[in-house]
Amino acid sequence: MDFLTSKIKPMYFKYLAAAFGSALISSIYGVVDMAMVGQYQGPEGTAALAIVSPVWNIIYSLGLLMGIGGSVLFGTLRGESEQNRKKSNEYFTAAAIGVVILAVVTWLAVIFFDRELLLLFGAEETLLPLARRYLLPVKFVVPSFLFTQLMAAFLRNDGNPTLATKAVLFGGIFNVFGDYFFVFAMKMGIMGAGLATAMGSVFSLLIMLTHFLSKKNTLKFAKPEKLFPMLKSICVTGFSTFFIDVAMGILTMLFNRQILKYLGTDALSIYGIIINISTFVQCCAYSIGQASQPMISMNYGAGKGERIAQILKYALGTAAVFGLIWTALAVLAPNLFVRIFMTPTEGILAIAPGIIRSYGISFLLLPFNIFSTYYFQALMRPKTSFVVSVSRGAVISGILIGILPAVAGANTIWFAMPVTELLVAVYVIMRMVQYTKAISVEQKHTGILREEISGTV
Repeated sequence: MDFLTSKIKPMYFKYLAAAFGSALISSIYGVVDMAMVGQYQGPEGTAALAIVSPVWNIIYSLGLLMGIGGSVLFGTLRGESEQNRKKSNEYFTAAAIGVVILAVVTWLAVIFFDRELLLLFGAEETLLPLARRYLLPVKFVVPSFLFTQLMAAFLRNDGNPTLATKAVLFGGIFNVFGDYFFVFAMKMGIMGAGLATAMGSVFSLLIMLTHFLSKKNTLKFAKPEKLFPMLKSICVTGFSTFFIDVAMGILTMLFNRQILKYLGTDALSIYGIIINISTFVQCCAYSIGQASQPMISMNYGAGKGERIAQILKYALGTAAVFGLIWTALAVLAPNLFVRIFMTPTEGILAIAPGIIRSYGISFLLLPFNIFSTYYFQALMRPKTSFVVSVSRGAVISGILIGILPAVAGANTIWFAMPVTELLVAVYVIMRMVQYTKAISVEQKHTGILREEISGTV
């Protein structure tokens, strides 16, 4: 399909299906681990994986920083002109170099400072050994997690989203069966879950690399003329998507500390379940952004504002459907999630419904707010995307997590995210209306757009 000429509806839903499958299966890594470990080792295992969660957020977000940032610029340049193919491949190469650098730094941090990281993220002495056992096999393959995020983003922009989905699907399926085999059959417990996740990631990356042997491939390594300015542009463009995952790690750390301070280990184990539900909801939101971003970027570069408006219409409708479904599940069947992710005690079953329902209200607006960051990035509005990401991921949410339990009682901490999402959504709506109306005017001045992109190069 051609981003600039194909019918919007079938193209959007084809890319949505591929992105949704890829994002959904990606979430299986953590979710299956949580479910298997929770069933094998009970609430302590679930709580230990809640401690590990920020490590995953950091690893994935660094891959997204280069992947989304580079692919947005890649797609915009291709939309402007076919003559920009060499320049777009320079951005691909620069993004790959950036991932190598970040992978090495992350790898060293996880290998040598895992104990310090886990303590920072709220581990206690009882949970620390379990969390470290999970991370042990992961230490050997940390770079593969970053490279899968990079390749998935560029495969979508290079017209091969199906391969990204197949690769992640294979890795996810392996993780499901690998978790059962290593955790239960081999009696490895939490370490077995880490081993299955590590192996699944490597398999996914190997499958994605076959794109370079495909006739569809237009990705080529081209020496960047100005590597550091390109890396800067990639980081600026991709920062908001990067920060969404980093923010999840920050929020998890803040929640972990506050929950242990005010509510105890049982509440923390329930929060571990919420993290996994949130992972599914965020993956739904990612799929909307990842499906629409290549189309919006390419059409924005080509000056086709009417097509952007159509893409936006479908994206907003999808965000509304996902938000309603996940909010309804959280409100109507909270203990269903509890039984999936652990063997609960009576105390857990008593307090879980109120916690999951209170927090679950935030799922109504979460897909819309996360999609908006992709939309603003595709329109070359990184500052607005940055404001959305930082506000919902650290500033507003962080303030509420700190203040609510101290001022209004411990259980009000669960309303921190619903209030945050509401306040951010108001800002997003105002900016989205403003920029969407302005697209037609901006497209008349594509020379200015090209000059701005050239300046970032």
